[in-house]
Amino acid sequence: MKKFIIIMCILVAAGFIMNIAYYNFGIYPHFDSEEKNVSTFVTTMGKDIYLDDGSGFKTFEIRGVDMGVGIPGEWATDFAIDKDTYKRWFKEIQDMGANTIRVYTMLHDDFYNAFYEYNRYNKDPLYLIQGVWVDDYDMYCHMDAYDPEFYNTFTQDCRSMIDVIHGQKNIALSYGNKGNGSYRKDITPWVIGYILGVEWEHYTVEYTNLKNEGMEHYKGKYMFTTEDAKPFESFLAEVGDKIIEYETERYGTQRLVAFANWPTTDPFVYPESVVIARNKTTSINVENIKINRVYFRSGTFASYHIYSYFPDYLEIMRATSSITEEEYGERMGPSAWGNMKYFVSQLKGPKITDYLQDRYYIDRKGRYNTYRAYLKAINSFHTIPVVISEYGVTTGRGMAQTDANTNRNQGHMTEQEQGQGIIDCYNDIMDVGCAGSCIFSWQDEWFKRTWNTMLYTDLDKTPYWSDYQTNEQYFGLLAFDPGKVKSVCYVDGRVSEWSEADIVSANKDTYVAMKYDEKFLYFLVHRNFGTSDDDTIYIPLDITPKSGATYCLNYDISFERPADFVIKIHGKDDSRILVQKRYEALNAMYGREHYGELPYYDPPKKDGIRFTNIYLPLTKTEYIPDKGSKAITGRKYETGKLRYGNANPDDEAFDSLSDFIFGGNDNEYIEMRIPWGLLNFCNPSEMKIHDDYYENYGIEDLSIDEMYAGVACSHHMEDTIPMEKFPLKGWNLKVTSHERLKRSYYMIKDYWTKLDMEAKANGK
Repeated sequence: MKKFIIIMCILVAAGFIMNIAYYNFGIYPHFDSEEKNVSTFVTTMGKDIYLDDGSGFKTFEIRGVDMGVGIPGEWATDFAIDKDTYKRWFKEIQDMGANTIRVYTMLHDDFYNAFYEYNRYNKDPLYLIQGVWVDDYDMYCHMDAYDPEFYNTFTQDCRSMIDVIHGQKNIALSYGNKGNGSYRKDITPWVIGYILGVEWEHYTVEYTNLKNEGMEHYKGKYMFTTEDAKPFESFLAEVGDKIIEYETERYGTQRLVAFANWPTTDPFVYPESVVIARNKTTSINVENIKINRVYFRSGTFASYHIYSYFPDYLEIMRATSSITEEEYGERMGPSAWGNMKYFVSQLKGPKITDYLQDRYYIDRKGRYNTYRAYLKAINSFHTIPVVISEYGVTTGRGMAQTDANTNRNQGHMTEQEQGQGIIDCYNDIMDVGCAGSCIFSWQDEWFKRTWNTMLYTDLDKTPYWSDYQTNEQYFGLLAFDPGKVKSVCYVDGRVSEWSEADIVSANKDTYVAMKYDEKFLYFLVHRNFGTSDDDTIYIPLDITPKSGATYCLNYDISFERPADFVIKIHGKDDSRILVQKRYEALNAMYGREHYGELPYYDPPKKDGIRFTNIYLPLTKTEYIPDKGSKAITGRKYETGKLRYGNANPDDEAFDSLSDFIFGGNDNEYIEMRIPWGLLNFCNPSEMKIHDDYYENYGIEDLSIDEMYAGVACSHHMEDTIPMEKFPLKGWNLKVTSHERLKRSYYMIKDYWTKLDMEAKANGK
């Protein structure tokens, strides 16, 4: 009996060790790949991708959607989306007309279980492109890609990803920014390929190339590099080779392999103006990475993230075509300009000008379209299929970049404009011959940040409120609106959501009421006497106790308390918010770049009477010479200008960017919503605002539990506008939200459905 117990213990222990070795560490019985029947259901030929759906290989257009992992109240690394939500989203994505989703990293096991269950009995399955993420720590702290920690982490993550999609992996908790769980579902029948890496920072690529200059070119069994390859390209080839080897030897299957790329590291060499304006100093050329078709039976494609607005290299070239060398010399100084010309002359690679074709500058709408011309140059350069794996526009109220020719901007676009912008981008992509594309993205993500608002917000609490000024949060086709079922208020001119309990301050025949949620402060102004086009409504707001003015020189009005902001409503086209100069974030953070001043040398007075428009920066500095100006300044736009329209998503006239609307029989009501970020709230979930910039030499937070508001009409003004208290209480981590498919979703669905019907009618 004792021997039996010992034997059983040994067997159990051996089984446990084997399980850990197999599922946790990827240790497996090794067989020579030639002895196995290596299979693939997706391959490439020339510029096309071919997929075998069971009836033979046919050309396949990747018509995809990128999917993130963030939801309100949760960080992406919380992996909080459950299986049922994923399955519901998969159906909505496929109903829209997409055939592929792309994810950026290994997700929680709920995702793969949901994907398996959704496709298992689906005759028309949804396909997957799986990504492998590179952690910011690895890229920023180990800029040499051959650094052991960088290299080993990346290659191990690639191996783990292979095991995950084959359903042969355990990943423990706290595994960095990757998901975790027990992966037991084999989803490989629907995984068409991998995109390895991220939008590589130019200094990572440059440093790797310089640090390893002169190294031998990579020669692997499945992938190798040409003599022209740079060390970073050899690094990519080596990682790709090892991933193919691992999947081939362990699982006997292969699929497409691609490497992430974007304009910052595209393969082209540009004129001096682009190098100056966008620091375009390095490249990744995947044409220097070749495959051995004897052993690798699937294929590769070139993956790019390309948006219409940034960085618009061709528009820079166009805008600077008439700038003389003398003007550049005056701008930069003779010595710096001489150094720049020498530096540009040393850049090696294909010239963008050799791949530009004039007819592709004009799109099917007859517009001058540098996006389309750039896409054509990219596709013409490559001998392999090109997939634009990220493109899109955002419905955020804030804006960070502009598209000079087609107005497909990074922000400040309605949901309808987003839908049309995506359709136009899709047409540009397909018109130039690309093999596919993926819309960025499926859902809005509250935790995201953007360069021109990130200094203004508490980055540790972004998932807990919806910052409409941060455009990066609103790329999705699926919105998350505040409220469990519906929002507390819809700015549509109907006032049924309001009650007397909401009134904050009254002045003669006018009152203002207020309420709020995770996205907006709402205002209702009621005027018993109606309104005319000449009326102007003023709403002063006292938010910070540190500064403010009791008089506004701009409008010659006085307040009972020191006001920090003044909302002015004057008709549909001349309404805006002004901020007291002391509390202007742009001046405090970018005063030198945008005003040519040193704000901390001579700061605005705490009680200064001058108010100013509210701006967001579009660039920090602009190095492109302007005719008649030698000053180096940044571009900005007025984000405090208020837009008139109906903000109720259930109404036919819905305008998602609307800030205010008139209502009532004689327009006696004004309903309005103001984003928290526009009023210098850095974290409204805890009611934290910007502290005094000039006491802290930058932005620090200040907790408040009340603000003051008042209201007055220009036709019934008193000497001083009274202001009353409005209590504020944060919601902390108790976030409410509900899903809503944007208007853009339905526009794309209708368009893709029409394309599919036309293709079917033509026998395709």
